[in-house]
Amino acid sequence: MRLAVVGTDTGVGKTVVTAGLTGWLREEGVDASAVKPAQTGYPPDDDAAFVAEACGTADAATCLRRLEPPLAPRVAAEREDVTLGYDVIRDGCERELDTTTVGIVEGIGGLRVPLAGEREVIDLVSDLDCTAVLVARSGLGTLNHTALSVSALERRGVDVHAVVLNEFEGASVAERTNPAELERMTGVPVHTVPPLVFSEPADTVDELRKHLPPSVLPAGALNG
Repeated sequence: MRLAVVGTDTGVGKTVVTAGLTGWLREEGVDASAVKPAQTGYPPDDDAAFVAEACGTADAATCLRRLEPPLAPRVAAEREDVTLGYDVIRDGCERELDTTTVGIVEGIGGLRVPLAGEREVIDLVSDLDCTAVLVARSGLGTLNHTALSVSALERRGVDVHAVVLNEFEGASVAERTNPAELERMTGVPVHTVPPLVFSEPADTVDELRKHLPPSVLPAGALNG
């Protein structure tokens, strides 16, 4: 099974959700691992390392390519004058996903972030035939961004299994009404996760499991 944790934007919480879902599956005895196709802003950013630490083992996550500029991968590669080939990234993801029962691809920024050449993150999700969990912000403005992202994925033949509104506090009318409105607009189940408090990456697994139902994962995932 292949799952992509993608976002409406950068900084919406994809890595925390990826870590939580990967660790959840592994705790249930499912052979699961995550792959980050490309990491920019490295160092200090290292999403795969965070997921691996959250799961307590290095084989829980891998990153195919790390680039220093905190930019879209294609732009970062140009700035570093290095080659970043889409076929290499896609084939690398294929290899990693084929080694595990449930493979989770963590996206990079939003869906239309330039990845390599003329290809974008959404191209990779589609080409890898992943089911998607879309992570979005909770507050004002998320209706438009989230609905457009769901539509873009569905137009590419990607099944959007769930939307996760991250750092949900219900502090405003917009925030409190967004989950139901998004379900109406998209027909996709919407779940909320409050701001998580954790002292180390390993805490994210338990914290996420407290707030998300098993149905956030596609049918059969927890059975391996």
